[in-house]
Amino acid sequence: MLYLIDDAGAHGGAERFVKALAEHVPRERVAASVCSTRKVDPSVALELEATGVSHLGLNRGAAWQLHRLAPLVALIRREHFDVLHAHKFGSNVWGALLGRATGVPVVLAHEHNWSYVGGRGRRLIDGRLIAPLVTRFLTVSEASRARMVALERIAPEKLLVLPTAYVPSRGTSGDIRAELGIDPHAKLIVVASGLRPEKALEVLIEAHARLPPGAHLAIAGEGPCRERLERLSEALGTRTSVHLLGWREDVDGILARADAGVVCSDWEGMSLFALECMAASVPLVASAVGGTPELVRDGESALLIAPRDPRALADALARVLEDRELAGRLADAARVLVEDLRIERVAVRFADLYERLASDATRR
Repeated sequence: MLYLIDDAGAHGGAERFVKALAEHVPRERVAASVCSTRKVDPSVALELEATGVSHLGLNRGAAWQLHRLAPLVALIRREHFDVLHAHKFGSNVWGALLGRATGVPVVLAHEHNWSYVGGRGRRLIDGRLIAPLVTRFLTVSEASRARMVALERIAPEKLLVLPTAYVPSRGTSGDIRAELGIDPHAKLIVVASGLRPEKALEVLIEAHARLPPGAHLAIAGEGPCRERLERLSEALGTRTSVHLLGWREDVDGILARADAGVVCSDWEGMSLFALECMAASVPLVASAVGGTPELVRDGESALLIAPRDPRALADALARVLEDRELAGRLADAARVLVEDLRIERVAVRFADLYERLASDATRR
């Protein structure tokens, strides 16, 4: 069994999921290996190997460095994998091409966050190149599946929906309130996300500025939008109550001291941070995009709002922060829902899929 992804050590939700999946698939059923097609921190190999998972890093610094794919081809031919499971667009392309060229019986492509709005080239590659070559095309939500059928013309029977999993954070944490000098009784809103345009964090900062004074916002993550977010909070006069934490490995610990969690993206596949909020019993406010409405119900296990609406986001946050009975009810319902999405259970479902498809391929 080979997992293929650009960088198994990256901080994104898909990367964390792939690494955790390789570590948690039942060892008696699946012998897992991981290949990172891009440059990767060498410590990732040590972490994976400590759990019995081998790792190959290709260290490609650019898309044109095709010669660096040679060790991957050699690995596939040497190990005779039954299943190659590629993740995200770039690795889906190479997984489909190399998997079929080397005769791997089962080749899976996995799209974690279908966001090719306007990306005609990528849609064509998905529909005309990847889909015909792979055994199945996996995605994380019915919303993504519908887009792939309608816009990429992928045959519905080629697509499978398998939700992603809650993956506990690895880092240990102290008291985030003490770390930031926040009063123990002040309201604290938390989000963990890459600071990228589609995460719409400027909308959250604008919504936070509409809340009553005293509420703090902590954003864990890094990315190209950091300076813009800093300038916006400065312009809104909230710089002392908006805390950009950088990358953190202790998200679960931070959430343990939070009053609300937020996902305000323009699009999502299935947000790992939403799952982290649910597992931590932190009430969630989220934009109703992608797979989020399939994960939680508005008013029952979260509050859902339209994307790009700072007023609606502020109103929803105010409700959660002020009405603790509502907050507790949402958090309790969400905690029940996430139990079936813990990585240990999801990994078993993937092992079932691998065995079924491998058996079908053998019969054929």
